[in-house]
Amino acid sequence: MPISKAAARGITDEFARRRGPKSGLVVGATWGHPVLTAALEALMPSDRLTVVADPASIGDLRTSLEAEGSWTAGIVTTVPSLAEAEPAEEVMLAAPVTVEAEAFIADIELLREKVEPGGVLSFAATLTAPAREEIAELVAEYGIGTDLIVRSLPPVRIHKLRIGSASKREGEPRAIAPAEDLAPAWRASSVAVTPNMHLDSNGIIAAGLLFGTAWAAKKIRPSSKAWVLPALAAVPVAAFFRDPQREADLRGEDDEPEAVLAASDGRVMAIETVVDERFGAATGSAGAEWLRIAVYLSLTDVHINRSPVAGEVVDVFTEKGGYAKVSLAEAEHNAACYTVLSTPRGRVVTAQRTGAVLRRIVNRSKPGASVAKGERYGLIRFGSRTDVYLPAGAAEAVVDPGDPVRGGETVIARWR
Repeated sequence: MPISKAAARGITDEFARRRGPKSGLVVGATWGHPVLTAALEALMPSDRLTVVADPASIGDLRTSLEAEGSWTAGIVTTVPSLAEAEPAEEVMLAAPVTVEAEAFIADIELLREKVEPGGVLSFAATLTAPAREEIAELVAEYGIGTDLIVRSLPPVRIHKLRIGSASKREGEPRAIAPAEDLAPAWRASSVAVTPNMHLDSNGIIAAGLLFGTAWAAKKIRPSSKAWVLPALAAVPVAAFFRDPQREADLRGEDDEPEAVLAASDGRVMAIETVVDERFGAATGSAGAEWLRIAVYLSLTDVHINRSPVAGEVVDVFTEKGGYAKVSLAEAEHNAACYTVLSTPRGRVVTAQRTGAVLRRIVNRSKPGASVAKGERYGLIRFGSRTDVYLPAGAAEAVVDPGDPVRGGETVIARWR
């Protein structure tokens, strides 16, 4: 089954976002295959890539690689079977999983041996794959990311498993490459409208539903103007989910390692020291003392949430609460989703707090995943607040209440 360029980008993203040196293994690709092409484009001189090709096509593959000259010489190796491939940090399956459950389980056992400890296995699966129950079990145990690619026929889900390390429940697995050395992950949920402006997939779905409602109203009652209301509402609703490109999306390397970025757009509400024992010990501070920087988002602000620092996701949990207006002090006790990151300077926590309208939190991070500084990880709709918790005494705020901030760009604190 052919695979789209969007799906190929999702499969190779964990390999591409690492600056290297890194090792990769592409399984089942021929020359010109989108997954192999994306992996080759991500290669650096210090990297190593192995390609497992069908014996019938491996000759053409080797000839094409030789024609590339010094770019692939000594970096790319081809082998006729998976058994002959050396283990790699990133293993990428070129073809979507379509086999029956028993065959899939057997394949996974062999693939597991080819993923180095701490490495990642990435693959696509159709929504109706025969082994979907087995895939779901693996995702629950080892999954660090899942993306739905609708720009593929048929649509597929990209699954990323940190299957080369212990179960997430047995500890806090760390990627081979520290999060500080990763570029922000590619998100299928961020759909490009122009080179500098994206829309979150939630906005495309919402706008599509409104336009569909307008079309249905026009068909049912042609003489009525009722269709105008949902048609007009579609544009501002879509605009609410705008996802502009930010400096963090293009950063080749972090030139300010001591900087902590805003987790969202908005205005600083409060800067205070709090005691909170839910997140574990705050390294660098006394016990569970945290410097908390709260930001209020109005309905007109960008509601995409970004990671303030680079780190490993060690916990994601939600807590029930009220739905007070986010500009009020009572909003501290609103329902919220907390993402806990492990960093070399201690734990850092971001809180996505609901507001009084619609109260919907989207969090796309998973324990075991690595996030880069400024990387998108979720959103809140409509009207909300984000809090960033830093170990008290280890960081100092550089903004004041009332200051405007932009997620992934504005420095809100610096590590001491």
